[in-house]
Amino acid sequence: MNRRRPLLFGAAVAAVAALALTGCAGNPGSGGDSDKPAAGAEYDLVAEGTLTVCSDIPYAPFEFEGGDNGTGYTGFDIDLLDAIAKKLDLKLAVQDTGFDALQSGATLAAGTCDIGASAMTITDERKANIDFADPYYDSLQSLLVRTDSGIEGIDGLDGKKVGVQQGTTGESYATENAKGAELVQFPSDGELWPAIQAGQIDAILQDLPVNIEHEKADETYKVVETYNTDEQYGWAFAKGEKVELREAVNKALGELRDSGEYDKIYDSYFSAE
Repeated sequence: MNRRRPLLFGAAVAAVAALALTGCAGNPGSGGDSDKPAAGAEYDLVAEGTLTVCSDIPYAPFEFEGGDNGTGYTGFDIDLLDAIAKKLDLKLAVQDTGFDALQSGATLAAGTCDIGASAMTITDERKANIDFADPYYDSLQSLLVRTDSGIEGIDGLDGKKVGVQQGTTGESYATENAKGAELVQFPSDGELWPAIQAGQIDAILQDLPVNIEHEKADETYKVVETYNTDEQYGWAFAKGEKVELREAVNKALGELRDSGEYDKIYDSYFSAE
C-alpha cells in the first residue's frame, strides 16, 4: 500500500492541475485571447473586424479593379480607405454597388456596408439622407469629346447627345447649362466610355479626373472645357448612424494628411506628368 500512495497522489495532482487549466480557459476574467474584443467592436461594423466599403466600380482613378490589398479593387478612394482601415486595425472589404442607390442613402440605410466611397460630391440634397465624413478631395466638372467632333465647349452642344451618369452632379450641371443638348443617362462610367467610343453619344460631361483618364487612354478624345463647381468629395454613412466610426475615419484622415501619407497616395494618381 505504501508503494502505491505516490502514484495515487501524482494522479490526483495531475487531475487537479487539469481542472485548474480548464477553469482558467473558461474563466471570463482570465484575460485570454478569446476574451479580447474584436477590432472595431465600438463601430457597429457590418462584419466583425472589417471595414466594408460600397462603391460604384469602375470609376478610375478613384475606384477600379486591381491592386494588391486583397479586395480586388484599387484607386484613390480605395487606397485611402485601406490606409485608414489599417490605422483602425481593421481589414478592408469592397462591394460593387450602383451609384444612384448609394448616393440616395438606400444602400447605406439597408446596412449593406459601413461606408460609401464613390467619388461622391457633398451636397445639401444628399446630406438630407446621408452623413458625410470630412471632405477628402476637391473636384471640377469637364466635357470630353472626340478630337474631330468640332465641339469646343458647352455652348456647342445644341442638338448633340451628351452622356451623363445618373444621379451625379455632372448630370445636374449638364441639365442646367448644356442648352439644346439631349442628355443620355447611364448608370456608371463603365457604360459612358464605351458609348462615346461606339458613337452613341457625342460628349461626356462628368468629373475631370475620370475624363482625364479617358484622354490618357485614347488620344482620339480630349477634354475641351472644365467647370469650377466648388465640389468636394466625402465618404458617406447611414443617416444618424455609425457616429463613432465617422469620427474615427475623420481622425485617421487628418493623421494621414499630417504624416504626408495622404499626399503620397494623392500624387500616385493625380501628380503632373
